[in-house]
Amino acid sequence: MDKAFFLFINKLLRKLPVFHVIVNILSSRIRIEAVDFINAKNDSKILDIATGTGKQAFAFARRGYDVIGVDLSEDIVKVANRRNIYENVTFIVADATNIPFKNNQFDVSCISFALHDMPLSIGKKVLDEMVRVTKPKGKIAVVDHALPKNKISRYLVYHFVKAKEGKNYIEFVKSDLQTLLRESEIKVEMELSVVLGAVRIVKGITQNI
Repeated sequence: MDKAFFLFINKLLRKLPVFHVIVNILSSRIRIEAVDFINAKNDSKILDIATGTGKQAFAFARRGYDVIGVDLSEDIVKVANRRNIYENVTFIVADATNIPFKNNQFDVSCISFALHDMPLSIGKKVLDEMVRVTKPKGKIAVVDHALPKNKISRYLVYHFVKAKEGKNYIEFVKSDLQTLLRESEIKVEMELSVVLGAVRIVKGITQNI
């Protein structure tokens, strides 16, 4: 199977309304599974990094957590604010490599489907900042693309997602995420594989003092 074939099928699928419905359903389900998997205490304060339009932040908010979502794009934050129906969520414009909060402010810091968009060097800086603003022994969560173990599924997923995401995705999925987390003083506790191995949810604990 060549690259041109995957590009053609990918473009064809994305034109079909049912494709977008399925993607949105899967995306919503992943956000819910992430909240369940992280299993934060009821009074936890949550930071959602690179929050985008707020889907992960809203998933936390529906469970009653106090959430702050940050994103570098002012336009995206405006969209998140327009969609916000929760009193326990706040969105602000902020650089994830220089988060405007003091040390040890949050019980949980989460980043969903954003690390794969960054060069690994930038991703490392973001993880370091997440650790800095999270309390000692607080939780760090990463939700992002992965590659299935099955060879055929792995091949299909890699080429379909690569056609949309580009070179940073390639670097990300071929890297060792758990090593990257350990380098940022995050002790990996558990990893959950979802969507037949195409997505993973990693939960860790900060080792900062």
